[in-house]
Amino acid sequence: MKFNHVTSIAFLFALFPAGTQAQVYSPRSAAASFAEKQISDDLISDNVKRRLAEDSDVKGGGLDIDVKQGVVTLRGKLATQRQIDKAGKIAKKVNGVKKVVNEIQLAVKP
Repeated sequence: MKFNHVTSIAFLFALFPAGTQAQVYSPRSAAASFAEKQISDDLISDNVKRRLAEDSDVKGGGLDIDVKQGVVTLRGKLATQRQIDKAGKIAKKVNGVKKVVNEIQLAVKP
């Protein structure tokens, strides 16, 4: 049995009656839905730690980073208020971070 264009179109109309919409796969729509998925707290924590440690001012290796549902809490001590503020700004820029709670304190000089 041969199908021509008219038969094929009639077949499609039988499958999808007027008023219905077919779902079409699109790489763009798949990428958009992937981007909407939440990034894991572990990945956010790793990225915040890495960025803080890489920063020449903050050198954040000694800070504690806690992440719960995208909310990052920073704890520890730094020498200057400038470092504390910068640590918060760096954390806010990490993908997946919803909010930063900056509890870093000034280190007391002996």
